[in-house]
Amino acid sequence: MQQLISYPISVIYYLCFGLTLVIFHPIQWVCFNFFGYQAHKLSVDYLNLFLVRCTNLLGTTYQFENVTDIPENVPLIFVSNHQSMYDIIAMIWYLRKFHCKFVSKKELGSGIPSVSYNLRHGGSVLIDRKDPKQAIPTIKGLSEYIEKNKRTAVIFPEGTRSKTGKPKEFAQSGLKILCKYAPSAYVVPISINNSWKIVKYGFFPLGLGNRLTFTIHKPLAVSEFDFAELMKKTENEVVKGIKF
Repeated sequence: MQQLISYPISVIYYLCFGLTLVIFHPIQWVCFNFFGYQAHKLSVDYLNLFLVRCTNLLGTTYQFENVTDIPENVPLIFVSNHQSMYDIIAMIWYLRKFHCKFVSKKELGSGIPSVSYNLRHGGSVLIDRKDPKQAIPTIKGLSEYIEKNKRTAVIFPEGTRSKTGKPKEFAQSGLKILCKYAPSAYVVPISINNSWKIVKYGFFPLGLGNRLTFTIHKPLAVSEFDFAELMKKTENEVVKGIKF
């Protein structure tokens, strides 16, 4: 029954979602080219607020737990499981004061209004999954960027989204590079739940009435652990918080 009801609601949602992307694309361009980073970031924050509000049409709600535990004015590395694109819009808006920058696949860097522009100009990096050698200097550059500017890199070590909520094995290479070149950073494990349920039928129709939870675990200072221990602790914390 829910799937049947979702058809007309999903149509309305996608119309609002697409319109939001189209409207904010020129706003981003103006902000970036005439007013600089802070204005561009503000436009991206409000873009994602509107995208979050679009998901409210689906009955989607959000809960972020333990945000006050995240240290401020230091470089951060958010390490999370990945269930859908809705993970990203929620993190950009609800964790906006931390200036989240993403490690994304290069295919997202073109063709998507607003999204592609932000990935290319907002401080995130694009990697070619088929060319691991290219990814190393790209992620290194992001590490140095967050170290210098005290901003946040977001990485999904599973490499791709889980379609059932069940976590996949974490890859180590991306996080290892981030930690090596951002030695004063804190790794913040985050467990995401229920995001996959929005796309449980695929991209159309969409799932209704889901509460997405983002549980933030105790930050780990990169300087206090060798990488093997840090990786193990981080993965354990993320997986422990996932309900599947």
